[in-house]
Amino acid sequence: MQFTIRNLSVLSYAQGFTLWHYRAGAAGLDEVAAAGFFDAAADMLAVGDMLMVSNPSGGRVLFIATTGQTVRTAPLS
Repeated sequence: MQFTIRNLSVLSYAQGFTLWHYRAGAAGLDEVAAAGFFDAAADMLAVGDMLMVSNPSGGRVLFIATTGQTVRTAPLS
């Protein structure tokens, strides 16, 4: 499944930090967490932002670890 920009929304923004939600639909949580999945939104995402992802089977919280050419996420630890 590919990234769909209309499924990405801002939940909260303060002091340069953004909390996002992404509705993954049929995409698996591991697929969404893979490097490069959010590349199309790289100009909107910042290192340290949090991203809540949900799909019919569950959810996951990710942090934006790097942006630029390839967006990489890290799991909540």
